[in-house]
Amino acid sequence: MCGIAGFIDFKSITNTDVLRAMTETLYHRGPDASGTKLYSSRNYQVGLGQRRLAVIDLSEGGKQPMHFLHYTVVFNGEIYNYREIRQELEERGHRFVSNSDTEVILHAYAEWGTASVQKFIGMFAIVVYDRNKEELICFRDRAGVKPFFYYWKDGLFLFGSELKAFEKHPRFQKAVDTDALASYMQFGNIPAPYCIYKDSYKLEPGHYLNVSLTNQKTSISRYWSVYDTYNQPKLDLSFAEAVQHTEELLSSAFKYRMVADVPVGVFLSGGYDSTCVVSLLQKDSASPLKTFTIAVPDIGLNEAPYAKTIARHLGTDHYEMECSEQEAVALIADLPFYYDEPFADSSAIPTMLVSKMARQQVTVALSADGGDEIFAGYNRYDYMERFGKRLSQWPGFVRHGMAALMESVPGDRLPWLRNRYNFHNRYEKLKVLLKDPAPENVMRSLTQLYPAEKLRQIMAVKYKCLPDKYASKELKAEYFSSLAYIMAIDYETYLTDDIMQKVDRASMAFSLESREPFLDHRIIEWAARLPDTYKYDNGVKKRILRELVHHYVPKSMMERPKMGFAIPVDKWLRGALKPHVMDYLSEEKLKQHGYFSVSEVIKLRDAFLGGKRELSQKIWYLLMFQMWYERWMRSN
Repeated sequence: MCGIAGFIDFKSITNTDVLRAMTETLYHRGPDASGTKLYSSRNYQVGLGQRRLAVIDLSEGGKQPMHFLHYTVVFNGEIYNYREIRQELEERGHRFVSNSDTEVILHAYAEWGTASVQKFIGMFAIVVYDRNKEELICFRDRAGVKPFFYYWKDGLFLFGSELKAFEKHPRFQKAVDTDALASYMQFGNIPAPYCIYKDSYKLEPGHYLNVSLTNQKTSISRYWSVYDTYNQPKLDLSFAEAVQHTEELLSSAFKYRMVADVPVGVFLSGGYDSTCVVSLLQKDSASPLKTFTIAVPDIGLNEAPYAKTIARHLGTDHYEMECSEQEAVALIADLPFYYDEPFADSSAIPTMLVSKMARQQVTVALSADGGDEIFAGYNRYDYMERFGKRLSQWPGFVRHGMAALMESVPGDRLPWLRNRYNFHNRYEKLKVLLKDPAPENVMRSLTQLYPAEKLRQIMAVKYKCLPDKYASKELKAEYFSSLAYIMAIDYETYLTDDIMQKVDRASMAFSLESREPFLDHRIIEWAARLPDTYKYDNGVKKRILRELVHHYVPKSMMERPKMGFAIPVDKWLRGALKPHVMDYLSEEKLKQHGYFSVSEVIKLRDAFLGGKRELSQKIWYLLMFQMWYERWMRSN
């Protein structure tokens, strides 16, 4: 919907020009209009800014910052059930002057305070300034679809949808947090609540932040957690009953995401998740949906034939874009600007391509992210259920003995195997799992690129490993299963820190609003209570979703290997991007900041270019950081 930015200055020396400059950095998020408001008191200033992408109520009535009584709001996102909330408020005596969901937020906050957030079905980052109570309240949605960054130091509080807004405030002190950098090197992103800059943070999903303007104190409260849903007894119902209710709930969530005063489309890959969205929406629509698919045949990313077959079967108005490898590679230069924090998920590139294509036809596009985390679609769930459980059943002395043997025999000394792709990474991970195959260790092994000992080799500065959520004990023992554990962790980490960051920046780069129908909180609250076998059953992933989709699309049309949005990073790094690798991973560039061991990076780089393709991801992580550093720490 837009981008928001603003500040609290307890020294009262920030002017309107700074607020406007902060807001204008987010032009790509909201090209339709801009609004700012500066409040001054004896002890502080409050600045609120917004760039608007008009989606609901295209008139001036939807303009922000918006005011009601002693409240002012800036808001990024959508409240899909705003009409129902508005009706409830009208019955309580409230009167409205616009048709916007923003005005509903204001009235809801006036009526219920912070409890109002419990009524919202949507994606949002909301900032409410209460002039009477002299406080600023900042909310982030339950799944973290919309971003919210903030900075707090020396009497200055900054907030924004993207970090680049902070750059325009003259008192923002920009310094890399090496603890966060170490975390990036492990995961390819920086998990909330941490941030690449010191004194900067992400507000975690399902939380709100209160800043007191009278005593300069902050407090953070959690209003929703995925564990609240997993820590409940499983539902006692038949599989057929579960399928029926799942369809009803999904239909409700999907229809909410079609509410807009601008054209809306749907991304269609031909996989189960996107096909589910299109199937349930098209069956109740009098006109064809607009669906979009991207194909980059040069790199083996071509789901277009599958998507086209399904679109024809369902009767959608289908668009497909085929682009070249050259076009895809060209986008890499733009990544550091839009992802203004180090980010290494290479699927950001095809996500940007499909967003660029869709924006030519629509302003809003529905994506199908979240289906894997909610209904057990990832291969690692299969890995955990089969391999992890099997290892756990082995006697400890057997596992430890095998691990000790592997420690004494480096992978490089094993003939035949040592030359197989990715063998060394798998060899190292297996040693870790043999020592302790607990779900927490399996999860870390599957997600960390650099385990602790390898991280120490590559980092040349002091750092501490930040706490991560893999050690969470919030899933109570009576409701614990390895599947529930890994899915809850994924919902809190990979979904928020990787996928939502990727999709938000990629779509907003082209002023496209991406909506996530599977991330309606009612869906996870339902699915978490389903028996595990309704989601994963003896090797069948997303069992219940598959059954539902087969009601609308023949099974023969759907059964194919999962493709995802993978790109050939190793090929690019050894080909079109090799000059970048040699430049950014040169001794000169590495010494500019001194964060990494120059000798270790050069050794990695040369080993990769010498044929060790399994090192490609490590090279990509390093390259993405170096390009980010050049753009944000060297160029301004």
